[in-house]
Amino acid sequence: MATKCEKCGPGYPTPLEAMKGPREEIIYLPCIYRNTGIEAPDYLATVDVDPKSPHYCQVIHRLPMPNLKDELHHSGWNTCSSCFGDSTKSRTKLMLPCLMSSRIYVVDVGSEPRAPKLHKVIEAEDIHAKCDLGYVHTSHCLASGEVMVSSLGDPKGNGKGGFVLLDGETFEVKGTWERPGGAAPMGYDFWYQPRHNVMISSEWAAPNVFRDGFNPADVEAGLYGSHLHVWDWQRHEIVQTLPLQDGLIPLEVRFLHNPDAAQGFVGCALSSTIQRFYKNQGGTWSVEKVIQVPPKKVKGWMLPEMPGLITDILLSLDDRFLYFSNWLHGDLRQYDISDPQRPRLTGQLFLGGSIVKGGPVQVLEDQELKSQPEPLVVKGKRVPGGPQMIQLSLDGKRLYVTTSLYSAWDKQFYPDLIREGSVMLQIDVDTVKGGLKLNPNFLVDFGKEPLGPALAHELRYPGGDCSSDIWV
Repeated sequence: MATKCEKCGPGYPTPLEAMKGPREEIIYLPCIYRNTGIEAPDYLATVDVDPKSPHYCQVIHRLPMPNLKDELHHSGWNTCSSCFGDSTKSRTKLMLPCLMSSRIYVVDVGSEPRAPKLHKVIEAEDIHAKCDLGYVHTSHCLASGEVMVSSLGDPKGNGKGGFVLLDGETFEVKGTWERPGGAAPMGYDFWYQPRHNVMISSEWAAPNVFRDGFNPADVEAGLYGSHLHVWDWQRHEIVQTLPLQDGLIPLEVRFLHNPDAAQGFVGCALSSTIQRFYKNQGGTWSVEKVIQVPPKKVKGWMLPEMPGLITDILLSLDDRFLYFSNWLHGDLRQYDISDPQRPRLTGQLFLGGSIVKGGPVQVLEDQELKSQPEPLVVKGKRVPGGPQMIQLSLDGKRLYVTTSLYSAWDKQFYPDLIREGSVMLQIDVDTVKGGLKLNPNFLVDFGKEPLGPALAHELRYPGGDCSSDIWV
């Protein structure tokens, strides 16, 4: 979105300036049909979130991809606030990496923001040939004008945490960002902080391990990630690998937005912990557990103990609040991180989940709740699944939530998501004292899509947001 400075590039000069940006009016989010039984391509949905609009809470445009079973997942930009000083750059293309097909779609959102169109398809063969990588995940724009996309595997689905580098103008595959032979054993997400010459990456598992569902035996066999990788940003190589205590399946990596900050957080899904990583006095990097969501002893589920399963985490642009979703337990949480070593719970809201009253799971022992939460009904619809992807408005006052994680795991843990489709909800945030409150008038029901129920995933605003913009 335009700034007051006419000669500047995309985004905002600082995170605090971004908080003064205009209210979001539309949201882009990928919708997935892989593993649903519906033979249709995944698509990019455009949702109207302007309360003054006659189309409020409606999908106003759908851009189907040209192929089936891509598993659109996360998205990023051709350029963002890292290029704020470059007036030749503009945020006009949305990058859509495909988790399972290894393609990357480049979508033109600049010509007609309310009706995006396909600009280019980067085929998997090109990525395989030039990078020996596949199963692409996180996309970030770099200050160099290039685009970098993380990978989870090699072309055969074995674990390989490398990075595909794209030309930011032509979107040609240039090769790998990391030095030849220098990929991590596994990959997933990443975030860079150039003022400290560092990038941190996380690990899920080899695509062949998680592709068809979750098997607890794979955890016992050590096939899931439990490390963070610290990279030298200038030399493009791993300088430290940090083992995580109580840190199984570290997913989303979030540095503090302040580009001077030498610390951040990662959410570890299976162990349901938030870990803080930071530069220590010796100039190397350390990690410590700062939040633990206790598991619940249950009956009627695949295991005798159910983890919260922290899947997505976010930091507000002023670095004051941390948000995360417990996809299995079904709650969304807000923590005050004014003291990053001692996060303080300030808001909690149950939005469905696996332990609701009247469901197949009975809670036998719970360290946090006195009773099982009520099922969530919004505008007459009982919400299937649990809170998963989250996105915060620039001013920090509205949190948007979707309920799909990954189609094969959705099918396994929440079969009703496949039958009924996922939803998008909106939460009002108290940014003064802390607190979360559901907006009862907001529901986007992806169970009513024209081709059948769809699985809606990550959320993006045209002007950038808390998880796509990095300041340098």
